[in-house]
Amino acid sequence: MIFGVRFPRLRLIALVVVLLAQVYLYLRIRRAIQSSRRSDRFKSSTIRLVGGAMILLFILNGYTLFRYVPWTDPPFAAQVGLFYPIAVWNFGSLFSALVLLLTRLVGQLGELAVRLAHWQTPSPPVDRGRRRFLQAGVGSLTAAPILLSGYGAVSAATNYDVKEIRLPFGRAIRVVQLTDIHAGIYMTREQIRRYAEQVSALQPDLFVLTGDFISNSMVFLPSCVEEIARVHARYGSFATLGNHEHMWGKPREVQTILQQHGIRLLNNTHHTIQAEQGAFAVIGIDDLVSGQADLFAAMRGLDHGLPMLLLSHHPEIFPQAAAHKIPLTLSGHYHGGQIKIDLGRTEISMAHLWTPYPEGLYRINASHLYVSRGIGTTFTPVRLNAPPEVTVFHLY
Repeated sequence: MIFGVRFPRLRLIALVVVLLAQVYLYLRIRRAIQSSRRSDRFKSSTIRLVGGAMILLFILNGYTLFRYVPWTDPPFAAQVGLFYPIAVWNFGSLFSALVLLLTRLVGQLGELAVRLAHWQTPSPPVDRGRRRFLQAGVGSLTAAPILLSGYGAVSAATNYDVKEIRLPFGRAIRVVQLTDIHAGIYMTREQIRRYAEQVSALQPDLFVLTGDFISNSMVFLPSCVEEIARVHARYGSFATLGNHEHMWGKPREVQTILQQHGIRLLNNTHHTIQAEQGAFAVIGIDDLVSGQADLFAAMRGLDHGLPMLLLSHHPEIFPQAAAHKIPLTLSGHYHGGQIKIDLGRTEISMAHLWTPYPEGLYRINASHLYVSRGIGTTFTPVRLNAPPEVTVFHLY
């Protein structure tokens, strides 16, 4: 989830916006077909074909948003040939419609300016060659968002960053974090296995997972956990719940499956680890929005003199963690915005507008927060300027 709004409602809003974009696109396409020089029969058939295809793609996209596709491990061919085209078209067409709308408004303003400039004199003749050139340019510009969405989907599925960070902690340990896996049709077992292999190659002392294991169904959890359980860290693997486990899953069942594979779920509790250089504590809290997070309960009975590592799916716990002098808090949830525009000193995404902690490293006094972009996606399998991330912390 990227926002604090109730997730199904947010998905419904997104679907309505996409529907309006689809209707506008259809009207513009129909108008373009009707103005062509082809036969009436050809025009009628083409308009029906385009309308039917757009309706089918919209319905399939709505289904994948609200219902799980009963295919727990779709092959690459099914992803490329079926699932990704649906998502890329529906996401890209939203911005294509916006481009068309803006160019239409600019064109109308331009025509108005010409009429005002020549209100006492005859208007200049229409340059049909120039008009065809501009129409071709608008057509190319309209296709750009769909092509960019396709690039973002491929990039999200095949590329990721390994982010290395050095921070003071009081114990020399190597911690690797994965978050927001979102196992489903856009994050298959094979893809999760590749991430698990990458984590194993980093040889973590501690492996932590900060929630959102699933996308929209528990059916994807067992295979997801089987793959991440391939990682063997010296001091163990620890996890906390995300909002998706509450809204689409069953927290108790999640805990059972994790523990069956040797991954300890910390849900408003802590665990003390005896390391070579001395003990330290790992604290985990429930999801801040969909769960019942309780940092006080999680720290009850804990020796506050120990170095403490807090796992929280939402990063907004950070001020409270800093007040408790917790050296390091690890979070995720926002995917780094997932779709982000970089304007040099300013980064814009819905997440960057929504929270003060969209991604990266933050500090309050001696306490640090790191918010990972995670490896999965939600709403759409597209990532732009916010690649998936595996994070390794060299603590000292």
